[in-house]
Amino acid sequence: MKQQNHFTLKELQLNNNCPECYSNKGLELTFKQRFVENAFYKAITEERINEMHCNTCNTDIYPARWTNEIERVVAYQKRAIQPRLKSLKLKKLSWILITSAILLTIVMLLVLSIL
Repeated sequence: MKQQNHFTLKELQLNNNCPECYSNKGLELTFKQRFVENAFYKAITEERINEMHCNTCNTDIYPARWTNEIERVVAYQKRAIQPRLKSLKLKKLSWILITSAILLTIVMLLVLSIL
C-alpha cells in the first residue's frame, strides 16, 4: 500500500492582513515537502506545497483569495526555504528481494554451466 505524506519544511507568521477577517496577526504560512513510503522504499520527492491559514478566523486561505502583497511574501519565502534533497532509501524487504534475485541468477548460471 503506497502512502503519501508531507513533512513541514518551514512555518512562519505573516504580518499581512487576512483576506477574510482583515486581522494582521493571524496569518500562518506553512511550506511542506512530500515523501512517499511503501513496503519497499522511502523517498523524499521534490514536490513542495504551501498552505496558508488564519488563526484569528480559523480559515484556510486559498491562493485565489491572496492579495498582491501576500503573493509577493509567499514568492519571497519560496525562494528562501531550503528543501531537503531528493532521496530514496530501500527497506529490508527490497534488499531481501534484490539479494535473492542475484543469488537465484548465480545458481541458475552455475547449474546451466554444469550441464
